[in-house]
Amino acid sequence: MSAEAVIFPLLSALVAGRAYPDVAPADAALPRIVYQQVGGQAINYTEGTLSDQENARMQIACWATTRLAAIELMKQAEAALLAAPVIQVEVMGARQSDFEPDTGLYASRQDFSIWSAR
Repeated sequence: MSAEAVIFPLLSALVAGRAYPDVAPADAALPRIVYQQVGGQAINYTEGTLSDQENARMQIACWATTRLAAIELMKQAEAALLAAPVIQVEVMGARQSDFEPDTGLYASRQDFSIWSAR
């Protein structure tokens, strides 16, 4: 099962279904989570075959009306990912906070290396 197939229901459960790949709709309610694959490690075998595993570097962004709410949601997302039994997750650094002046929304972002079945 691919990383995206596993993380979508995990993240959706934290925000009553408001988890979106790549970008949220303009009218999406808060809090919400947006996730995007931003790279990963390639596996190359010398005989030219494909591995049954793949890696994705996933960036998770939690959006809320306050900085503390965004950070708390990111902590919940991190815990849910690390507890998932069918993927191997490594945290790729500390959380980053952000503010979007145009909307007045706060975000907390974090990157994860996720190994899953191809």
